[in-house]
Amino acid sequence: MRNAAIWSVAMTGAAMVMALAGPVGPAAAAGVTLVVAPNGDDSGPGTLARPLKTIQRAVDLARPGDTISVRGGTYALTDNVTITSSGTASQPITLAPHQGERVVLDGDKLPASHTPVGGSIPRAERGAIHMEASHWRISGLEIVNGPYGVYCDGCDGNVFARLSTHDNYESGFQLQGASSGNQILNLDSYRNRDPRKNGESADGLAIKEGSGSGNVVRGARLWNNVDDGFDAWEFASPVTIENTVAYGNGFNRWNFPDFAGDGNGFKLGGGSPAPAVPHTVRGSVSFQNAKHGFTDNGNPGSLALSRNSTYGNAGTGFDADVPGGTARLTGNLSVTDQRPAAVGSGTVASGNSWNIGGTWDAASVQSTDAAPLTGPRAADGSLPKAPAFLVPRSGTAVGARF
Repeated sequence: MRNAAIWSVAMTGAAMVMALAGPVGPAAAAGVTLVVAPNGDDSGPGTLARPLKTIQRAVDLARPGDTISVRGGTYALTDNVTITSSGTASQPITLAPHQGERVVLDGDKLPASHTPVGGSIPRAERGAIHMEASHWRISGLEIVNGPYGVYCDGCDGNVFARLSTHDNYESGFQLQGASSGNQILNLDSYRNRDPRKNGESADGLAIKEGSGSGNVVRGARLWNNVDDGFDAWEFASPVTIENTVAYGNGFNRWNFPDFAGDGNGFKLGGGSPAPAVPHTVRGSVSFQNAKHGFTDNGNPGSLALSRNSTYGNAGTGFDADVPGGTARLTGNLSVTDQRPAAVGSGTVASGNSWNIGGTWDAASVQSTDAAPLTGPRAADGSLPKAPAFLVPRSGTAVGARF
């Protein structure tokens, strides 16, 4: 049954993601709103007075232009939320908390969340939210304990905003396959791990094993994940990353045997052979990771890294030395990494801290205290202000600014 009533949704919920994504065009028409609540009934109409019980039922009913408004509470999933029907560019489908209420999707009861060591997760079971659809606006959800948090394969034109994906049994968020034009905005993804692989593949955010133009990451924080913060392994099209933070990745906090976590803040490629892809990263920071801050990981493409900062990484701050690589590094800052940079003969590096010379240690910047940047987000979901973090005392125009 379709709900004929249209309920307003506060800016902190569905309207916020629409504001982040921008207007969907003059042809957009208002759809209906389907309300979900823990005490609902899936045989009901999905109104505010008589809500549905499961998000899946609302997803199955939703049509282009509709909104799924989820009341606060914890939804203990016994099957993952599977999204296979698409909206349209002018009439996307929205999934968001009702008026900013806290909504938690808990995937701990999903069988694939407890896949044994060496086991594989069937494709259809990947993700507390498993998505093979386009033109959705999904915002404000907290997704925990799943076999991946969000898994999106073959997805175009989606906006994912203000999601929190943590403590999942694989990557917090993974986009793959033929996927283009997706925006991942203000994501917090942390403490994701993969016992079945002893830490080999659970990243905060992975855009990997696929292709598609126009994918953008902005304002993400990716921390304390078992493998990498961001991973672009075998993704053959450029990804743009802006104003994003990766730290504390690659440490064995779970005491896995035969630990296999890589520990890069940003892994910008890879494969056998690695495709040559000109990913762009600007205004971002990578600190205190177990390995490199930023690495080409064998990607020989024209990576463009500008005005980024690294601090205290156990490996190299900026690793761009793959033979034949053509990366361009401009205005970047390395502070107390094991070594500032490794650049190959084809890499063009100018105006970076290691080109400028001088001493770049903790005393050379206003602050190495990341606490402001790792605190609560602003009311609009943007990163908190950290105006002194890794800012040169000299005023030199290198590195990111928060």
